[in-house]
Amino acid sequence: MARKNDSPQKAAMREMMRDYLKKNDVSIKSGTDVNSIMRDMMSVILEGSLDEELDEELGYSKYDYRNKDTVNSRNGHSQKTMHTSYGDMDVAIPRDRNGEYEPQLIKKYQNTVTQDMEEKILSMYAKGMTTGDIESHMRELYDIDISDSTISRITDKI
Repeated sequence: MARKNDSPQKAAMREMMRDYLKKNDVSIKSGTDVNSIMRDMMSVILEGSLDEELDEELGYSKYDYRNKDTVNSRNGHSQKTMHTSYGDMDVAIPRDRNGEYEPQLIKKYQNTVTQDMEEKILSMYAKGMTTGDIESHMRELYDIDISDSTISRITDKI
């Protein structure tokens, strides 16, 4: 049931979380349970965003070989443990065959996701911000340049 002041995006996320909790038989009894769910959600969002960054870098999406205009290609993922306020989480960082891909969201050798960045990602996801708003936020707060099209692909995937 949507609440009176919920945006359509927030109502949809509320419904999605309700379905997730039911399907996975998750019961929240403590703050630790909430942290675990937030950590999992954060990991999924970061991995989806990183995959979309690589799509933008390579110029084609996964399995779309007809539009491939480069000799470079995907080369699996590497695991990275990120430290967050919700606890440690493993994130699969995509790789490219030529080693040219430099992730912008989680830089190489970065192992901490700040509280500020966590709140930013979750708020962008929850509020349905425009790609221009997200781009300006990422530039202002993190000095990360991400194109409108990359942001659009990231938000569409999430």
